[in-house]
Amino acid sequence: MNTDLSKLTQHFEVHEIDPSAFRHIDHIEVVYEMLHKHGFLTTLTKFSETIKSMATKAGVPEKFNLTITLAFLSLIAERIHRTEHSDFEEFIVRNKDLLSKRTLEKLYSAERLDSDLARKVFLLPT
Repeated sequence: MNTDLSKLTQHFEVHEIDPSAFRHIDHIEVVYEMLHKHGFLTTLTKFSETIKSMATKAGVPEKFNLTITLAFLSLIAERIHRTEHSDFEEFIVRNKDLLSKRTLEKLYSAERLDSDLARKVFLLPT
């Protein structure tokens, strides 16, 4: 395991996370750490594959939504580069809106985000 990452992210990367205990803030922390360690494209691939696997393991594969995953990951990546911060805690303090799952509603309609197509294909905001 990579000791540069928190235990949460280490367990996430080897698929040892209980999906029912993986909170929204945990998603953000894992993405934050993975982006710092792996960069955007590798994080996108690894994170998406693990989240999809977790949904399948939990018996709800339809919960995986590629549009939500990629949009949030992109938003976090942008904020990392735009926000002065020294660690994850300070990052969250300066970006509290990320703690709401509704943050993407500023960019997407609920119908677009909840569509079957959004689950399979990344949709741009309209």
